[in-house]
Amino acid sequence: CILTGEIVWICGPYECGKWNDISIFRNALMTELGPNERVEADDGYIGEHPRHIKCPKGFANQEQTLFMQQRVRNRQETVNKRFKNWGILKEVYRHAIPKHGDVFRAIVVITQLSITNGEQLFECGYKDPPFGVTGSSSELDQSKDGSEDSDISFDEDSSL
Repeated sequence: CILTGEIVWICGPYECGKWNDISIFRNALMTELGPNERVEADDGYIGEHPRHIKCPKGFANQEQTLFMQQRVRNRQETVNKRFKNWGILKEVYRHAIPKHGDVFRAIVVITQLSITNGEQLFECGYKDPPFGVTGSSSELDQSKDGSEDSDISFDEDSSL
């Protein structure tokens, strides 16, 4: 979750080389997004910007949000590094291939438990104005300089 840093979605396994990242997104995650919900991703997903994905080089990005977007991607890379610490993603898998997905899902659960129980990720103070809506520049600048790090979104329904 961009707001909390919790792991909220995994999918697969997908056979290496047959599925690129944006194809997996279109096949699986895009259909799970709610109205006006987007994901933060690198420029490999530019084909779904801005409706479903925010990419660094996307035409709809406000300059004030670029630092915050990079911070969110860095936090996700921290999670990915924790997965890779187990070796299953960077070393040769030496067991039955059908078990690879089960082992990875176990690693995801253990990683989330470690985040929940003390090995927390850094805060991002994510504020995403919906495409076509702008936030005040002072509000967006607060997250850039680190003086405000609360999780505020531009959702109209504050109960979310």
